[in-house]
Amino acid sequence: MKTPRVKYEPSWDRKKLKPPPGGSLIVHPIVNVEHWVYSERMPRVVLPPPQGIEGVPDVPNWSWKEYGWRCGLPRIMGVLAGFGVRATASINGDVCNQYPRMAQAMNEAGWDFMGHGFVQRPMAAVEDERQVIAETKAALESFSGRKMRGWMGPGLSETFETADLLKEQGVEWTCDWTVDDLPVEVQTAHGPLVGVPYTLELNDIVVFAIEHHSSHEMYRRLLRSLPTYLEEIKENPRVLAISVHPYISGVPHRIGYYRRMFEKLARVPEVVFMTGSEITDWYLAQN
Repeated sequence: MKTPRVKYEPSWDRKKLKPPPGGSLIVHPIVNVEHWVYSERMPRVVLPPPQGIEGVPDVPNWSWKEYGWRCGLPRIMGVLAGFGVRATASINGDVCNQYPRMAQAMNEAGWDFMGHGFVQRPMAAVEDERQVIAETKAALESFSGRKMRGWMGPGLSETFETADLLKEQGVEWTCDWTVDDLPVEVQTAHGPLVGVPYTLELNDIVVFAIEHHSSHEMYRRLLRSLPTYLEEIKENPRVLAISVHPYISGVPHRIGYYRRMFEKLARVPEVVFMTGSEITDWYLAQN
């Protein structure tokens, strides 16, 4: 069956939207900032266990992630600051406790904090989903002093109840539904959430960790995507999302290509950079 959450609507039937100030091609930069629990199996691995014997602690794969928080995230933040771009941080609530130095830096940079679970664990694996959402919300709001308006499940994971529980707790938008280049309405028992466009194509997990492309592939995909978007925005705005993880895109052989992506985008007159909450406000003002 089709999902009851999101109505099917082809792009040519979408309501015409007035572009936001600054341009019709909305670039949504997302940086995923996660806490991997040292005493558990890692959410993702770069180095398979020897002889196939998995163990805890998984020091090499935990260290792969940890390098991103120590070295990769400062590089990514430096690139975005150089272009005056604020990102959406897809952030685990416990990052505020485990990595307060970097959480404070992102908050001071004006990044939008989008809840991403309390730790990096899929929603189907948590004992009390409602409690996890509440704990994440409390941690991010207490630390940032701002409402947690957005949410993306770890690994984009949801249960059949997730959207209802998010709306019940006052969340306004989600990036879980990667179905369109414009925001969509995600139906819940308590009224709709805004589905803000995310990406599986300009996403470094897919490009590098799964498909194992060379370091320049994200940049090449951006160059190949831009002509399509620039043609389509003549009819209706588009959201171009870029999703990265510090332990993947923040390494020395990839960070230069990440910078080149924003050098290219900054030269496109039709581009405007927006966070998830800004995209939501723009969409709701017309709907």
